[in-house]
Amino acid sequence: MLKIGLTGGIASGKSMVASRLRELGAVLVDADALAREVVEPGTPGLASVAAAFGAATLTPDGRLDRARLGALVFGDPERLAVLNGIVHPLVRERAAAIVAAAPAGAVVVQDIPLLVETGQGKNFHLVVVVDAPDDVRIQRMAEHRNMSAEQARARMNAQAGREDRLAAADVVLENSGTPEELRHAVDALWEQRLTPFAVNLKEQRIAPRTGGPVLAPADPAWAAQAGRLMARLQAVVPRDVLAMDHIGSTAVPGLDAKDVIDLQLSVRDLDAADRIAPLLADAGFPRWPGIIADNPKPAHPDLADWGKRLHGNADPGRPVNLHLRAAGSPGWRYALCFRDWLRADAAARTDYVAEKKRVAGLHETDRSTARYAADKEGWFTDYAAPRMEAWVQRTGWEPPSYPDDERADDERADDGGAGGSRSGSVNDATGSAVSPGTAQS
Repeated sequence: MLKIGLTGGIASGKSMVASRLRELGAVLVDADALAREVVEPGTPGLASVAAAFGAATLTPDGRLDRARLGALVFGDPERLAVLNGIVHPLVRERAAAIVAAAPAGAVVVQDIPLLVETGQGKNFHLVVVVDAPDDVRIQRMAEHRNMSAEQARARMNAQAGREDRLAAADVVLENSGTPEELRHAVDALWEQRLTPFAVNLKEQRIAPRTGGPVLAPADPAWAAQAGRLMARLQAVVPRDVLAMDHIGSTAVPGLDAKDVIDLQLSVRDLDAADRIAPLLADAGFPRWPGIIADNPKPAHPDLADWGKRLHGNADPGRPVNLHLRAAGSPGWRYALCFRDWLRADAAARTDYVAEKKRVAGLHETDRSTARYAADKEGWFTDYAAPRMEAWVQRTGWEPPSYPDDERADDERADDGGAGGSRSGSVNDATGSAVSPGTAQS
């Protein structure tokens, strides 16, 4: 199933989005509704709240007096933490039961007001944030909730800041206009991204990539997107991946590139890569069939040394390549070194962009990027490789090393997994060995 995390600040319009997604066919898990459900009369949750905050928080008929409880915890972080410690685990348990009961192939939307505050974004295939400017939200609270501007700001300040929510978003639904405009935006998201993503996920199919190479201007958001992707991957395979790096052109600041995020997952060997392949597929990254090696470079001509596995993203809205390579292998080293060389050498970046544009011009009418990738191989071999190695000799660059004992694996798992990803790293290593649409950017 496709798991969507939906959030937004107070008066952003999140509830409207949740309602429309349910109408379109999503299974909706409403955290606010569940938070009320788990403290209904007779529940363990209500008993715990009454024990922690006193019988005065109950109405004469035994229900929770929400206004009185709200007055007790609002503006008091310690009391709020106690309340959250009671309610949040119960909500998550109930939400998990609803998700487990959803049919295969469903789009499950979890409406979580505190998704960002509780760090749950990595648990979803996508995070959707409903956003509106602060002044618009204040006006809505005044009109619909009879709040003063000061009260509205206080409620807003009790939540994550707008910038923090936007930083966690894979999709932003802007809601400063009319309800009809928001509805159209939700419908477009459902039809163009969520529905095909769910189908691709169920069928373990990479989202189609058609058309020739199109170079996009360098986007500062690429690094943040890579960081969110790696956080999700770390949650899925914390023990089998030594490190994760953003590689490829999208990781080199200021470099024009195809809008494809390339990530390298360092593994001990390709048996480990094959072992985690089903987990990656469930996370939305099925394996590209038939891709088993990079193209060798002259310094290491034996194809057997260049083994890899390649996975792509099932999400039609964000092309991603996952390159699984054994740590210490020539392809692994080349990917990291090429990235760092481009970052350090302005002339190399200029020459690489020129080569990209030249080759892209030759293949702009192609139906895939396969020939674009193949035609760049000569540049990698004849131009890049000797200059990159000369840079290595001058600077003393060395690739990272990783502990190889089982205790180190346990320590990595205790620390959150994957040996600590270097989410700022980036590379545009060689193109993959055969296959339309799998070339790096």
